[in-house]
Amino acid sequence: MRNYRAPDRSQKHIITRLLMLLPFCVATAAAGDINDAVKNIVAGSAPELIATFKQFHQNPELGFQEFETAATIAAHFEKLGYAVTTGVGGTGVVSVLENGPGPVVLFRSDMDALPVEELVDVGYASTKIVEDLAGVTVPLMHACGHDGHSAWLMGVAEVMMTLKDRWSGTLILVAQPAEELLSGAHAMVADAILDLVPEPGYLIAGHQMPFWPVGSVALTHGYRMAGSIQMDVVLRGKGGHGSSPHLAIDPVVMGSQAVMAYQTIVSRLVDQSKPAVLTIGSFQAGLANNVIPDSATLKLNLRWYDPAVKDGMLDGIKAVTDNVASMYSVAADDMPTYTIKSDVPPVFNDQALTQRAAAAMKNMLGDDRVLVAGDPYMGSEDFHMLAGKDSSASVLMVEVGSGPPDVLAQMKAGNFPAFPHNPNFYMEPEAVLYGARALSAVLLDIMGKGQPDQ
Repeated sequence: MRNYRAPDRSQKHIITRLLMLLPFCVATAAAGDINDAVKNIVAGSAPELIATFKQFHQNPELGFQEFETAATIAAHFEKLGYAVTTGVGGTGVVSVLENGPGPVVLFRSDMDALPVEELVDVGYASTKIVEDLAGVTVPLMHACGHDGHSAWLMGVAEVMMTLKDRWSGTLILVAQPAEELLSGAHAMVADAILDLVPEPGYLIAGHQMPFWPVGSVALTHGYRMAGSIQMDVVLRGKGGHGSSPHLAIDPVVMGSQAVMAYQTIVSRLVDQSKPAVLTIGSFQAGLANNVIPDSATLKLNLRWYDPAVKDGMLDGIKAVTDNVASMYSVAADDMPTYTIKSDVPPVFNDQALTQRAAAAMKNMLGDDRVLVAGDPYMGSEDFHMLAGKDSSASVLMVEVGSGPPDVLAQMKAGNFPAFPHNPNFYMEPEAVLYGARALSAVLLDIMGKGQPDQ
């Protein structure tokens, strides 16, 4: 038989209980108050943020060429009162707000677009054509949502400055170049960003995702985005006349054989229980119909989570390519060369920070709008390298929904939105506003006065 104890109805006990509940009530009211403030600030700046997003979209810029985008962001930071440094790592913008003792938090957005010809029928579509860093003329499109990332960075900057009496610590806002090249963060570190700012304890970024509905966010702890290497492989042959291939060593044929042999590296050399991707994004050789060129260049992209998989793919690429060259009697001095242009590790979301961010964003957006992200992606990022490769900072990548409101139902029916890097990629403009609200909520939770970090 269970013992039942009647509740104490004495006045003293009731007062004691009320006093015990008071901090919770005050905290809940404070959270509601600050969330309302964030919503009001973002709503007030919504026309400007959406207009800026469309401006960025219509005027995309390649990595390390984001001059106009960077200038727009820097001017916004300066107008708000941040200490701003421009030209970091080429075109990067770093703004700092020192606001008393507390955590040091770095929040980053990326600025660069892609050499993709836009096919989306919107009034602000890009028709831009530019020369890339190699002098090649290419179409240009924001096919990965960095225009939205840049716009919500400006929204977050306004929220945090307006509410600076509600938080304490040092906020670092970074507009990063060349994320698509996976070399922008490295360039900023090489250009001494860490001499401009204190060492961050938190590294936070957001990325739009078209398969989550606009108005929602998604996150989970653990590995989220793969490690990646961008590398060029150059095969050298012996040029000649198209009529006399027997007098030449054809690098086009060598490259073709290498490309086909690469397909067996992941399928036959990598443990099938471990994720791995090897993609040849470009095969460049020759200029004329009747000329066998001297060389061919293969542009490769490797992705992994396990470092042993990375090493295995690199070893396999070298073995395959060297063997193909040897088969065609390439001289020792002309054997293939391998240039690694970028090398970034996987993104790992800190568990405690993920749980804390999820709670903050539920308070901001509602429980049903904070989703659990699924399996890790083979896409990659480099924002977590901004504090240097030996940083112990807690890392968080938040996925911000940019798809139509019914995108989950559409996907269930087999209708999938265009994935990033596709010429039909489309980002709902309102995602900028939800990104600004959600990511501000995360920063305010970490840096808010009275929080455990203070």
